[in-house]
Amino acid sequence: MAEGHRSVDDIITRFLLNTTRIRPRLAKHAVTAASFCSISAVSCCSIRTKGHPADDESEGNVIPLTTGSAAEFYIEPIFQPFIGDVDVMNHQITELAIPRGQSPPSQLPSEFHNYATVYEIIDSQFPGYLYLELRYLLTQCSDDDTYNAVGYDRGLYKSADSFGTNCSKFAEYTQCQINSHGPARQFCAKGYVTLDKVRCVRCLLWPTQAADWPTRHRNYKWPDSATVDRVVSNGCDLVQVAHPKYRQHEVFGKCQWRLSFSRAEIVLMNSWMPLQQIVYHLLRVFLKTERLTESADNSGSGTLSNYHIKTLTLWACELKPRSWWTDDISFTAKCADLLHLFSQWLNQGYCPHYFMVYCNLFDPCDRANQILAADRLSEINQVYVMKWILGSYLPACLSRCPSNISRLFDDVIGGESVSSDKLQRAVSAVVDWRRNNALHESWEGLELATNSLSAQISISSLTARSYLVYMKELSKLDTKLSVYLIAFACLHVALNISRHGFSDRWTKLLPILFDDLGCENNLINSKNTLELIEFLQKSAIDRLTTFRQLAARDFGSVVPIATADFEAMYAYKRGDYQHCLQLSGQNLCTQACASEMTDVPLFPEFLQLLDDDIISLTALPLIVNRDCRVSGKYSHISQVTLSLYLATQCLLKLRYSVTLLSSILDYIDIVQKAHPVWRTLDQLTLKLAERKIVAHIS
Repeated sequence: MAEGHRSVDDIITRFLLNTTRIRPRLAKHAVTAASFCSISAVSCCSIRTKGHPADDESEGNVIPLTTGSAAEFYIEPIFQPFIGDVDVMNHQITELAIPRGQSPPSQLPSEFHNYATVYEIIDSQFPGYLYLELRYLLTQCSDDDTYNAVGYDRGLYKSADSFGTNCSKFAEYTQCQINSHGPARQFCAKGYVTLDKVRCVRCLLWPTQAADWPTRHRNYKWPDSATVDRVVSNGCDLVQVAHPKYRQHEVFGKCQWRLSFSRAEIVLMNSWMPLQQIVYHLLRVFLKTERLTESADNSGSGTLSNYHIKTLTLWACELKPRSWWTDDISFTAKCADLLHLFSQWLNQGYCPHYFMVYCNLFDPCDRANQILAADRLSEINQVYVMKWILGSYLPACLSRCPSNISRLFDDVIGGESVSSDKLQRAVSAVVDWRRNNALHESWEGLELATNSLSAQISISSLTARSYLVYMKELSKLDTKLSVYLIAFACLHVALNISRHGFSDRWTKLLPILFDDLGCENNLINSKNTLELIEFLQKSAIDRLTTFRQLAARDFGSVVPIATADFEAMYAYKRGDYQHCLQLSGQNLCTQACASEMTDVPLFPEFLQLLDDDIISLTALPLIVNRDCRVSGKYSHISQVTLSLYLATQCLLKLRYSVTLLSSILDYIDIVQKAHPVWRTLDQLTLKLAERKIVAHIS
C-alpha cells in the first residue's frame, strides 16, 4: 500500500479506536432494550393450558431475554445504523425441551411454574431443524422443590400455538403494528424503535446436536475453558421456524423448530476484545451498505445475512492467533482478509455453522447468487475498504455530529485525493466532541428510562411479578433506576388504594415493596388505609429525593438538577406552604439561566401530590387524545415551571405582597419565552400561574 494510503489508514484506525467507547449502561439503546424486555414479560396474559387454569391476576408467564446487537455489543460505535432494533426471545415458564433419550428433570430453576410440559428434541432430515415431541408433564411436589413426571404416549408434536394471541395483546398494549420477520413477530411503533419478538422453548442442557463443540481442539485457546463452561451451562433454545423447503408445508411448516444458540453467542461475543467487536461492526455495516445482505432473520440460509457475518467472525476469533488481531492494527486490512475468506466459503457453497460444523448455513438452491457475491467480494482489497470508510462510513458518522464539526470534512473527503493533515484535524475534532458528549448522553438515557418506566406502570398497572421483572431489568442498567422504581411503585399503590380501596392484589406486592423499603409490614394488615397511603407517599418522596441527589451527583456537571422538586410537591400537598415556598426558591436558583432543563413527570401518580387546577390542566390533552399520556410535551413539565407554579400558589395562599408577586410574574414571562412552543404543558402551566397572579393583583 502506498505511503499516502498508509497514513490515511492509520488515521482511520485511530478514529475507530478513539470514537468507539465501551457502551455506558444508560445508553439509549440499552435502556430501550430493557424497557421492551420488561414490557414483553409483563404484558402477555397467562396462557390457559389444557387441564390447568390461568394464573391469578392474569400475569404474563414468559421469561424474556434480550438478544441481538443490544446484548452482543458492549462497544458503542459513533455510527450505529443496525444497532437500533431490539430483539427479545420469550420462553414460557410452563414449557421445557430436553435432548432425546434424556430423563425428565426432577428439579427446575425457580423461574419455572409448579407444572411444566416437557418436549423431547427429535432430529429432522435437515441439520439444525428439529421436532418437539410431547413426552412428560412435570408437577411440583407440595412438600419440597422436586418435580414428579408423568409420561405421555408418543406421537404428539408441538406446533406454533397461542403466540398470535399473545402478540395481539402485546401490540395492543404497546400500540404497535405487527409484521412477520423470519421466526420473529416484528412490532413497529411510529417514532419508536422496532422490536423483534421471538417465541422459543427453553432447553436447560447443551444439545447433543452440538456435542462436539465444547471439546474440539482449539490451537489458540479461544474461547478459554471458563467461557466454554459458561456457554454449555446456559443450554440453548428452540425457535419455531421450518426449513426453507418446508415453510409452506401445511404440517411441517408449523411443527419444525430450529436450534438457537443466542445465549451462547452473547457470552462469546462479550468475551471478544473491543477491536474484534469493531471488526464485526464494520463487516455488518459494509455488507449492508454494499447491498450484499438483506435484513437478518437468523434463519441461517438463503440470502446473506448478519448471521453469516457473525459466524465468519466467530470462526476468525477461534482460528486466528491473538497476535493477528493485536499486532499492526489495521481495521481495513482485517476486514479485507475476512471478506476474502467469506468469498472462499461462497465459492465452495459451504458456510460451516459455528456450533454444528456439519450444518451448512448456505442454501444449496441459491448457488447462483452465492457465486455472484463471491466474485464481488474477491475484488475487495484493503484500499477498497479504506475508500468505503471515507466515502460512506465516515460521512454517516458525521451525521451525528454538530454542523460546525461536520463542516470540517467538506474539503477533506469526496475528492480524488485525501489530505491526511486536514483529515487528522477533522477527526480530532470528532474525537473531542465524542468524548465530551458521553456524560450528557448517559443523562438522556436516565431520563428515557424513568419516563418509559413511569408510562408503562401508569398505563398497565403493577403486580408483584411485574415489579420483580422491572427491578431485575433496571438493576442491570443503574442502581438509581432501582431507587426510582421503588418510589414510583409506592405512589402507584397509594393512588390505587385511594381510588379503589385495599384489594387482594396488593397483599402480594406490598410485602416485596416493604422489604425493599427496609421497613416492617405491619401496615399491610392494618385497616387504616389513610395511614398506609400517607406512609407510601412519604416513602416515595424520600426515595425520589435520593434519586435526584444521586442524579445531581453524577450528571450535575452537564445539566442543572434541582434535588428538592418532589419534596416541594409533598410539602404543598401537606399544606406546609412556607416550606414549599422555601424549597421552590432553592429549586429556582438551581435552574436559573439554565440552557437545558430537567423534567418532572405529571402522571397520575405524581398528580396526587398537586391540586385540582393542575389535574384539570393535564386532563385536557388526554380528553382530546389518550396517547398524550406517553408524549413528553403533554405529560412533563420542567423543574423551573413546577417551581414557579408552586411558588405562585404558596405566595397567594400566604398573602405575600403584590411586589413579590410582580417579580414572579416577570420571571414567568422570561421562562415562557425560554420554553419552546411545542412544550404544551409547560406553556399551559405557566399561563395558569400568570393568570392567577394577574387576577389577584387586579
